Amino acid sequence: MTDSTITSKGQTTVPADIREFLGAKPGVRLLWLKAPDGSVIVRSKSRTIADVAGLLEAPEGVHVPVEDMNPFD
Repeated sequence: MTDSTITSKGQTTVPADIREFLGAKPGVRLLWLKAPDGSVIVRSKSRTIADVAGLLEAPEGVHVPVEDMNPFD
């Protein structure tokens, strides 16, 4: 487990091993997600939607309502 300290300005340094794990370089944005169990998930937001366009194909005849798409509701 790696830890860091939050400053009085609300800032922190992401530890080097975590930056390496995420592939986070200077300028990479981090996405912070609050999970229902009280934990926080941090993800590297290094790709744009254009980078992943066409990566997956939807199966024929399978439709999911928008309401069912967010697992944190």
